[in-house]
Amino acid sequence: MSRQRVCVSDFEDEARKVLPKAVYDYYRSGADEQNTLTENVAAFNRWYLVPRVLRNVSTVDLSVSVLGKQLSMPLCVAATAMQRMAHSEGETATARACQAVGTGMMLSSWATSTIEEVMSAMTASVGAGGTLWLQLYIYKDRELTLSLVRRAEEVGYKAIFVTVDTPYLGKRRDDMRNHFKLPQHLSMSNFSTASLAFSEGSYGNNSGLAVYVAKAIDPTLCWDDITWLKKHTCLPVILKGVLNDEDAVQAVNYGVDGIMVSNHGARQLDGVPATLDVLEEIVKAVQGRCDVYMDGGIRRGTDILKALALGAKAVFIGRPVLWGLACQGEQGVTELLDLLKEELRLAMALSGCRSVSEVSRSLVRRLEFTSRM
Repeated sequence: MSRQRVCVSDFEDEARKVLPKAVYDYYRSGADEQNTLTENVAAFNRWYLVPRVLRNVSTVDLSVSVLGKQLSMPLCVAATAMQRMAHSEGETATARACQAVGTGMMLSSWATSTIEEVMSAMTASVGAGGTLWLQLYIYKDRELTLSLVRRAEEVGYKAIFVTVDTPYLGKRRDDMRNHFKLPQHLSMSNFSTASLAFSEGSYGNNSGLAVYVAKAIDPTLCWDDITWLKKHTCLPVILKGVLNDEDAVQAVNYGVDGIMVSNHGARQLDGVPATLDVLEEIVKAVQGRCDVYMDGGIRRGTDILKALALGAKAVFIGRPVLWGLACQGEQGVTELLDLLKEELRLAMALSGCRSVSEVSRSLVRRLEFTSRM
């Protein structure tokens, strides 16, 4: 009998014991020396919460509207690739969990379940009502790229999160040492050929995924491609992977419908800022012209609250969902999401916030470093 899971790290500790080493390393690791991986989590400790009291918090409303969909909370599931490595039901189990708790799920282009299977899993489930968005890589084969968009449109996905920080794959040392590739019984299910489905026999002495990205993903991606994508879809387009306020302004000028402040879970360029550390400047730069979302380092309800106070419309989690999936499939993800939801509810109540609309910048204060010299 496993011990009671009372925080996100409990899920990770259990997942580490059940996952094959190469799979755990792939999910957990960041780029190079993993400094940004550490910083993504540590950044939340650089901010204090400054609560209000005597506010009658007998009822706390966590609901929020994200991309036109009412969700039960401002916590959503980020795109994480190849989830059937964590559990046999993979992305379909995650979708059912999101439906059960009433939140949104971003499906990776590199899923081990098809776009259609994941939508079917969500709509066939009982729950408060989830929603699905597609995370999109821009392939060298543009018609292939658009076919993913069309499939998502046809079955009811509600937005496209286009990843803009991966012209090449970051250097992930554990994946190189492990010669990472998908287990033989799995493939990237949205593609029909072995080369595109990441199911070729050998990728040499490198990370197989780095080889895959170099072959398939388009490094010429530029701002004109955002215009091209918007012309070919009726869905909202959100730029995922923005860390620079000038890029944020440019994105709004190109008509994007949202910005995801993200450093790809610290898996691309090591040494970039933690996402929380640049969130506020990006929110200020866009001046309310689009919603701003954030991922990276969120492990507690108080983390969610701090990000909301700094201007995020909603936040997304990746690795914690994988740990829940590895622990207990759909039930594990549901338990993980419920845990964070209740942590957020408690943090809001103890801070004097009765609804998400009452969360403001005045709730947080940055810890200033003072030398003892």
